[in-house]
Amino acid sequence: METNKELREAWEFVEHTGTSIFLTGKAGTGKTTFLRTVKEKSSKRMIVVAPTGVAAINAGGVTIHSFFQLPPTPYIPGATIRDRYDFSKAKRRIIASLDMLVIDEISMVRADLLDAVDTVLRRFRDRTQPFGGVQLLMIGDLQQLTPVVTPQDEEVLGRYYDTPYFFGSKALRQINYVTIQLTHVYRQQDPAFINVLNHVRDGHPTSEDMNRLNDRYAPAFIPKAEDGYIRLTTHNRLADSYNENELLKLPGKRYTFTATIKGDFPQANYPADLNLVLKEGAQVMFIKNDTSAKHEYYNGKIGHVVAISEKSITVKCPDDAYTIDVQQDIWENTKYAINPEKKTIEPQVAGTFTQYPLRLAWAITIHKSQGLTFEHAIIDAGFSFASGQVYVALSRCKSLEGMVLASRIGVSSIFNDPRVTDYISHQQQMAEESIQALPALKDAYFKEQLLDMFNFNLLYGSEQMLNRTMVEFFRAFPRLCDYHRTVMENVKKKVMDVAYKWLNIIRQSPAEELHSEAFLLRVQRSADYFAAALKELIPDLLDKTKMVNGKNKMGMEQLDERFKDFYLQYLSKEKMLDAMAEVPFTVAAYLQNKQEALVDAMDIIDPAGRQTRLRTRRTSDNPYDNPQMGQANGSQKTSDARKTRPEKAQKEPKKTQKKGESAELSLTMFNQGQSIEQIAQQRELAASTILGHLAVAVKAGKLTADKVIPAEHVRVLRHALSQLEEHAPVDDILAKCPKDIKKEEAYFMLNSMK
Repeated sequence: METNKELREAWEFVEHTGTSIFLTGKAGTGKTTFLRTVKEKSSKRMIVVAPTGVAAINAGGVTIHSFFQLPPTPYIPGATIRDRYDFSKAKRRIIASLDMLVIDEISMVRADLLDAVDTVLRRFRDRTQPFGGVQLLMIGDLQQLTPVVTPQDEEVLGRYYDTPYFFGSKALRQINYVTIQLTHVYRQQDPAFINVLNHVRDGHPTSEDMNRLNDRYAPAFIPKAEDGYIRLTTHNRLADSYNENELLKLPGKRYTFTATIKGDFPQANYPADLNLVLKEGAQVMFIKNDTSAKHEYYNGKIGHVVAISEKSITVKCPDDAYTIDVQQDIWENTKYAINPEKKTIEPQVAGTFTQYPLRLAWAITIHKSQGLTFEHAIIDAGFSFASGQVYVALSRCKSLEGMVLASRIGVSSIFNDPRVTDYISHQQQMAEESIQALPALKDAYFKEQLLDMFNFNLLYGSEQMLNRTMVEFFRAFPRLCDYHRTVMENVKKKVMDVAYKWLNIIRQSPAEELHSEAFLLRVQRSADYFAAALKELIPDLLDKTKMVNGKNKMGMEQLDERFKDFYLQYLSKEKMLDAMAEVPFTVAAYLQNKQEALVDAMDIIDPAGRQTRLRTRRTSDNPYDNPQMGQANGSQKTSDARKTRPEKAQKEPKKTQKKGESAELSLTMFNQGQSIEQIAQQRELAASTILGHLAVAVKAGKLTADKVIPAEHVRVLRHALSQLEEHAPVDDILAKCPKDIKKEEAYFMLNSMK
């Protein structure tokens, strides 16, 4: 399987399906690069987590334990986390609006930790679905790093899990996920060395492999200082001792550089030495990429200190004609938050760690060498104690010739956990089937999002629960109780029954029809219909229900909670449908508008940072104080939903834009001389959305089409449209036009001539 194909398939699964992915591959196959691409280019709302602080800093994310607020003790399946840890409103918003959870270094994640994550996601999302319905992207190599399991942990976990590896998770076993293995190795170029590494990785090296490796055994080898050899050891104490002994051999003054820490940056997450001790002549390794325009160094590059003072360090690397004046660098400890303007999940800086991006590098542990590449290395792996440790050490080297063994490697040092071998074998068999099913999965995902858009079960169910509370605790308000029943009947008739028929049409329609221009126009019209129906039926009911009060504490608490839930379901659905009525349906557009609507609704209902009671307490002059409630006309409805929303919603003018106001604003900005691109950038909308707004203006006679697109293009498109049927696909229109006519121009003319 060629490299581009593997990466393209991985991207297709991430971006165009809801299927979870385990992305794995040998050392040096580009897993980290793929993660960076997903973070930069995916349209999905995501957070990145990792099992350790250093891994999280390197991935630009946060630790699993900190984000999900998990205790350090093993998680017992079925146990509750709620009583011990409370989640902030901001974090609840992030979890509720999440599309994808990225877990880096998944091989280090224990099964119980993944199940604990499942518990939290279910709690704040969909309780009926594993991981609350969130897509997972799990990245790592099981044959490199393994989970840490103490004897005490093993005693507890052994009662519930048959393996501590992440794939033993009970929640993970409830979902279908695809394994994609990257096979092209970028780090090594020698096919013979790559074969040796592959056999060691699999735990089955041949006698020829062992001979090749042990030919590099040279216990008395003393490297020249200028060659930049680094020693890889199995334990921290061995690496620290070796570095200290080498530093003591050097003459000259010791200089200590202390890191500057600001904000929240836990000690366990320090990415460099708090106190960096160096001398002139010390062998060092850069531990960060040079992000300046010079790109003079990279993570793992070896050099020597050639000049040093209290305020400066100069390093020279082998084969470089230049020296590097090293500057202090900054590492950020991030946390996730929702941008209140863009409604996007964004990393925010919680704290910073400022230090020179260097560490002593005569020796380093195999574990800390993860992800690094060395031209020259001395490997001392005779005391390897973990599965895959020898493979990690060997695979750091670019070539066999640049490697020296300080201790012989025996077959007994190369071992793999049979549970991992069996799992990988099974996943490889399943991978091909999943990849063959990719086109069908993409179509299914598109249809699934369409169905979700018009699924009103949660809304209807929340009103049923609210009505049940009214009947049980507030019979003193008979007319309001009757009004609830009337609204439920109307919602069933005008929303649920209509949606049921519409959903059946979607289910039964072939994939190509769902993507057709005519069908997507029906989707927009349906969104408009349902948004109008909800506005007609629900806001007045909310307005009247918010005034109810009573002496039964349990009833009042239940009413508050169920009122909030119903209001959230209504507001998020209505805002999403309003947005989707203005743009053609795409999965990316739907996910964005759905999650933005949810965040907006949560902000209105329960503003971040304070607890808000939505329902208004009675006062002596409250018109709804009469228990009969009939003095308020139960059948009265308001056409403008936002006029009847509780007072808190009316304080958010930016979030309560009436239908059509968005298009009017775009028209005003266009008439002021701004281009479509400028309007899109300023309003943080897609250019296609702005074109849609201007098409509405053309249709209404407020603007002529030739002000938006070239007059010649208007003439050509009108001529093409006159030769086709009313709902002709855009591709048919373009087929009758010169090649310089753009698809978005055709959409513009279609919308302006509806």
